[in-house]
Amino acid sequence: MSADGSIPNRGVSATPTHNTVPLRRADFATLADALDYAAKGVTGANFHAGGKLVTAMPYRALRVQAMDLARRLASLALPRGSRVAIVAETSPEFVRFFFACQYIGLVPVALPSTINLGGHDAFVHKMRGMLEACGAAVAVASESFQRFLEEAVRGLDIVMWGEPSAFDSLPLDSAPLQPTGEDEVAYLQFTSGSTGTPKAAVITERALMANLRGSSDDGLALRDDDRFVSWLPFYHDMGLVGCLLTVMAAQRSIDYLDTREFAMRPRRWLELMSQSKATIAYSPPFGYDMCARRVRPGDIASYDLSHWRAAGIGAEPIMPNVPARFAELLAPAGFDAKAFVPSYGMAEASLAVSFAPVGRGVVVDWLDPVELSENLRARPMPEGRGTPFVRCGAAIAGHAMEIRDDAGNVLAERRVGRIMVRGPSLMSGYFLQPAKSAQVLSADGWLDTGDVGYMVDGEVAITGRHKDMIIINGRNIWPQDIEHIVERQPELRSQDASAFGVPGANGTETAVVVVQCNTDDVAVRTALVQRVRREIFEALAIDCIIELVPRHTLPRTSSGKLSRSATRSGYLERQALMQVPLASGA
Repeated sequence: MSADGSIPNRGVSATPTHNTVPLRRADFATLADALDYAAKGVTGANFHAGGKLVTAMPYRALRVQAMDLARRLASLALPRGSRVAIVAETSPEFVRFFFACQYIGLVPVALPSTINLGGHDAFVHKMRGMLEACGAAVAVASESFQRFLEEAVRGLDIVMWGEPSAFDSLPLDSAPLQPTGEDEVAYLQFTSGSTGTPKAAVITERALMANLRGSSDDGLALRDDDRFVSWLPFYHDMGLVGCLLTVMAAQRSIDYLDTREFAMRPRRWLELMSQSKATIAYSPPFGYDMCARRVRPGDIASYDLSHWRAAGIGAEPIMPNVPARFAELLAPAGFDAKAFVPSYGMAEASLAVSFAPVGRGVVVDWLDPVELSENLRARPMPEGRGTPFVRCGAAIAGHAMEIRDDAGNVLAERRVGRIMVRGPSLMSGYFLQPAKSAQVLSADGWLDTGDVGYMVDGEVAITGRHKDMIIINGRNIWPQDIEHIVERQPELRSQDASAFGVPGANGTETAVVVVQCNTDDVAVRTALVQRVRREIFEALAIDCIIELVPRHTLPRTSSGKLSRSATRSGYLERQALMQVPLASGA
């Protein structure tokens, strides 16, 4: 790394860490205003592949390219607010198209770029559903996704679709650019749990900028020497808002690693953190878990993670053993466990809702499981006993959180209920879905997050999703408790289990857990099922149906989280095909 903080590589130098203009923490009215200011400096975005720097894009270059493309898009004479769907690969092209929309009043929509186990047809079906749901006028994808896009747009009212180069061939419009205004829509964000008809959160410029300010100022207290690294996909809110828009709006440099490359070689993330001397990076817990499992012990001495001051962790429930194992493994490389910043957020709130204090690390609440399940009380127990939950900090500036029961009554601290959020970062609603919007947004501005949790010392702890709760004989059974029992088996791994409830005999609910297992040995499988069933009964006093499936079978959301609802649907479909009564056992 050179003296100015850049990473030289094959004639291409990454943008430096230290800037030539004063740091401003997202105190702008719009994204276009933020990019106009960032372009005055020397920082920017850098894209890496195969351990090498491929493209460096200073913000000044991004602004020029985005404005040029905006003038070409203007030649299509699209109505203001028209949606531009972009297959969101980790590439400069996505960034260029996203910001081109900002300069001409169009609305970018990021589409997933991950083809899951469902294969070609399932991906085309999902892409088409999203194109229809957002009413896209334009669709863009790289050459590698063109055949999917061609099938997905067939019969739709799309003005233009194709590769980025096709749009670069459009004529330049001579009319002055009119960037997106404060009260116009900045982008649509499909929620990670969208099933059936996809839901797209409508985020205005005003809401987004409030969230970016809260994140970069109140949440992370960004500094002049901060540099980011990210492997998170741009189609997920943590990747788009947290690791692109927040970074640009604070004029910081960032180094990107493609999500697929991270999945194949997690150590590349740590190599890039070491090489760039980055100070901030975020990941869901499964990313830290992948690193801890797959980093080679002999490589640890080659890492330098001593600059990593904010290791954000969120987007899914945080089991304390995951960050603890990561920190212990990489302490010899200079990683400090106090760098962990547990956070809570969602697409419907632009992104961030709360941050734990930077520099404090993970704080765990150990709760009495009986009080939790039977009385919805978060009664503390001595460390190491009971059920652990991680504190995710207080709401960002200008926002409020409340815990309410099902009747809407505000609950006291350490009472478990629905997590409600209010503040300037909230979505306007789900795009063209007023009924679904009304289900979660109240007239007085409160968002029902769908999550369940409690407050303690002014901080929130998330215990689960309201819809995932399993109720057996009047008791509240948390699916993650079942999953934790399953995943502590020596032959299994984190995220190898997904638990949920199904209708049982006499209208009661029955617990089910679907478990990924990599052996066909009948004796081994039988022993695993018997052991897990026994341990679940001993811990929770419930019978549980256990189904074993092959590795890499459990469905996930676009953000990489296990989808209990999709797993449940698949299980019910298999049971219907087999014509097996649900309450008959494994």
